[in-house]
Amino acid sequence: MSNDEPEIIMPRQASAPESGEFVAQPAKLLRIAAMIRELLDEVRQSSPDDAGRKRLREIYGKALATLKEGLSPDLQKELETLTIPLEGTPSESEIRLAQAQLVGWLEGLFHGIQAALWAQHMQARAQFDEMRRRGLPPGSPEGAADGRGPGQYL
Repeated sequence: MSNDEPEIIMPRQASAPESGEFVAQPAKLLRIAAMIRELLDEVRQSSPDDAGRKRLREIYGKALATLKEGLSPDLQKELETLTIPLEGTPSESEIRLAQAQLVGWLEGLFHGIQAALWAQHMQARAQFDEMRRRGLPPGSPEGAADGRGPGQYL
């Protein structure tokens, strides 16, 4: 796997890698991304008043904080450098830009995750093909004394 692709860490795993890019809570990431996308669509279709824009600023800030909880320190830093801080009562265009930027970053992250999964899949397939080429049944240790494992009905 290349350094450009985030590693996926599923919540059941006890420890995450010490460094690099990884996502510890992919389901949470997907939920927040869907919410941000819906908010962006809503802002495009309407003209929120001052109270609505303040509320959108609050939601945006909470979404960013929640997103960071499931990301590695490297991805957190990247997100911090690319997001626009919203202060006071942001204008509609500021809200649209901030949300569009966040949605774009999340889509890029998802593409990276998909690429990492595809690379893992291809690596596993290559290992399987190599085992078949050597004549080993799947899942059998290469150094087994007799080369036999449990029967197919066990």
